[in-house]
Amino acid sequence: QVQLVESGGGLVQAGGSLRLSCAASGSIFSINAMGWYRQAPGKQRELVAALTSGGNTNYADSVKGRFTISRANAKNTVDLQMNSLKPEDTAVYYCNVKYRSSNGYLYDYWGQGTQVTVSS
Repeated sequence: QVQLVESGGGLVQAGGSLRLSCAASGSIFSINAMGWYRQAPGKQRELVAALTSGGNTNYADSVKGRFTISRANAKNTVDLQMNSLKPEDTAVYYCNVKYRSSNGYLYDYWGQGTQVTVSS
């Protein structure tokens, strides 16, 4: 059983900043990657940023230069620093972890989501 605890969403004015955090725990042998996705009303869920265990990052073009994903000091935790926020960043943000359990199988697990609202 795996748990993802997300925090840091909220309401901010355009141009402001928010920091999202996601902590994974439970039956995780090793983590391949952790990342953040978002889904706005009427749109498909999309990748925002991801960080692999090897330290590689991947960002959506729309957030490059504004968002930064990084490992936090706490184990199995990633942070997403979001700067220069725009109204179009408004969405529910979901944490995702791709991990391997002790049985060797690879799993994909999602958090419950946290709302980010950017007012103009």
